[in-house]
Amino acid sequence: MDYTVHQLAELAGISKRTLRYYEDLGLLSPCRINHNQYRRYTSDDVDCLQQILFYKTLGIPLQKIKALLTAAGYDKKAALETQLAELYDQKVQLDRLIENVRQTIATLKGESKMQDIDKFEGLKQKLLQENEDKYGQEVRQKFGQVAVDASYAKVKGMSQEKYHRMEELTQEFNQTLRAALLEKDPAGELAQKACALHKEWLLLFWPQESYTGKAHRALAQGYLDDARFTAYYEQIAPGSALFLRDALEIYCKN
Repeated sequence: MDYTVHQLAELAGISKRTLRYYEDLGLLSPCRINHNQYRRYTSDDVDCLQQILFYKTLGIPLQKIKALLTAAGYDKKAALETQLAELYDQKVQLDRLIENVRQTIATLKGESKMQDIDKFEGLKQKLLQENEDKYGQEVRQKFGQVAVDASYAKVKGMSQEKYHRMEELTQEFNQTLRAALLEKDPAGELAQKACALHKEWLLLFWPQESYTGKAHRALAQGYLDDARFTAYYEQIAPGSALFLRDALEIYCKN
């Protein structure tokens, strides 16, 4: 069965403009365009659009989706099985977060008593899932499965105090890095303090035995090499990723 732009947009619950945008990106092209410029889509195009929307739901950028769909040897069945597994993981994480909120409400109503350690389980699971969705594949390629598993295990076992310390460290590091940037001296006291705070934050996630100056420097270089990390640090202050890399070069040598 063939579909017009209007019919396919209505079927998928998206706008016609979105379909045109996907076509401009080279993600989804109509099977043919009639002499009157009407676009027609086949069932295969419907399947392709389904894949695009599945990946988009998982938070994968459109350019990466294009790379996945056009990769040599792309296996639709294997891709769907992977997507299903990831959706199940998200469901488990969401169910835990829902239960965590439900228990908190019940405690506030006096209907039950919630242990302090349980109050953070849903938040920790959310933290792990977000990290997995954004960076899971890359960190496995860079550091290996064993290192990733050890890091996740450390987060799962994180105490209430360490969870709070993580939040405090994030704020303190951001403020110190902003102040250090104003001084424009990677070797300065503030810059080196920011590096020490970054190391303390990092060791909340990395096993102690995994930390080396070389690994820390490599991570900082990765912030520059990956646009997503660079964008995160640019939100702290313009030039943060480059400045931190330079400061860590000095810190790790010392």
